[in-house]
Amino acid sequence: MNRRQLILSAFAPKERTVVSIEGDRFRINGKLTYPGTKLEGLLMNSRMVQGIYDDTNPATVQRWAYKDTGKWDADRNNNEFLAAMPEWRKHNLLAITVNLQGGSPEGYSKAQPWINSAVAPDGSLKPEYMARLKKIIDRADSLGMVVILGIFYFGQDQQARDEAAVKAAVNNTIQWIRRNKYSNILLEINNECNIKTYDHDILKPDRVHELIDMARKQKILTGTSYGGNTIPLPNVVKSSDFILIHGNGVKDSKRIREMVRLTRAVEGYTPKPILFNEDDHFDFDKPDNNMLTAVSERASWGYFDPEGYQSPPINWGLDTPRKKAFFAKLLEMSRQVRVLVLQARQFALQPFHRLALARFRIEVFHLLRVPLQVIQLPLRPTLVEANQLVIFRANPIVRGHMMGRVVMHPIPVVH
Repeated sequence: MNRRQLILSAFAPKERTVVSIEGDRFRINGKLTYPGTKLEGLLMNSRMVQGIYDDTNPATVQRWAYKDTGKWDADRNNNEFLAAMPEWRKHNLLAITVNLQGGSPEGYSKAQPWINSAVAPDGSLKPEYMARLKKIIDRADSLGMVVILGIFYFGQDQQARDEAAVKAAVNNTIQWIRRNKYSNILLEINNECNIKTYDHDILKPDRVHELIDMARKQKILTGTSYGGNTIPLPNVVKSSDFILIHGNGVKDSKRIREMVRLTRAVEGYTPKPILFNEDDHFDFDKPDNNMLTAVSERASWGYFDPEGYQSPPINWGLDTPRKKAFFAKLLEMSRQVRVLVLQARQFALQPFHRLALARFRIEVFHLLRVPLQVIQLPLRPTLVEANQLVIFRANPIVRGHMMGRVVMHPIPVVH
């Protein structure tokens, strides 16, 4: 490439990050997410809904003051959010949830006297909020990340004065996405549509599919979420491009498994992704937790840290043991490469008793034919077949996913 080409390439428009759905799996820029791993086709995510947070109620805004300045600063919050995003992506987080009306700044709360809404009473969108949101989506776009963009939150939906304003807000959000030519958005009409504190009927379970249909007609991937431990109703399942459920209140991970299976059994379900985009259960150091169980059922999972990532003023970094444990577990899971065994059939043809105690040495070769890792796995001969999938942890020195041939060698049995 000559100097002129280098200069032109520097100013050439960058390709957009494009999220798409194929059956029940996600693709980013046409490629399956987390290729070759147990997370393949999933969209691991974290609830970061306060990225554009502000409070226009003078009676409550001081609650969120920064200790070092004694006042709340919406732009500082937004800038620190932007600064943290590359670190999240470095740990292979592919999606974040942001909401135009945020979430409870107390983590959980009954009354919500604060006013945090990008939606104006008539359904128009407030420029200062949308400017902060644009920065987040642009940064996500550059990092190859997806934004699950919520519009309404219970306790704040009354900021839209009537149903016409609700519809206007949805349409204005769609048009804003289209004007900015964003293709890394999954639209969430409202957070937990079954919560009884919603004021507007069209945001409640029986009618929210009307808003989902409105967005889908304009080619926006859309769904809505339900509260913890709740199975979606058929109208939402039928209308949605993807299904959002929450794991809050689910203390036994067996219920997570049951929720996924029951959701797939809802009337009108066709293969489409199931995502947990809010779950406040952790135990990442244990062999059984909600995250692992969701993944085992081929459902994406979303981290919700009410104190760490939802209660302003927020440290958006990995500053607590809980945050570090989640991101470490995600990084570990996204590095476990699934390898296609190409030459196993010959071993299955050997006498069973000669192989019953055998172990197989699996060598993974890079395209340069340099062995990157050698491992040993005990395999019952009856399970050793062509195209068998073997799970192992990738060499941390190797970035990305290993491509090349796999060779299996039987280790001689000593009698």
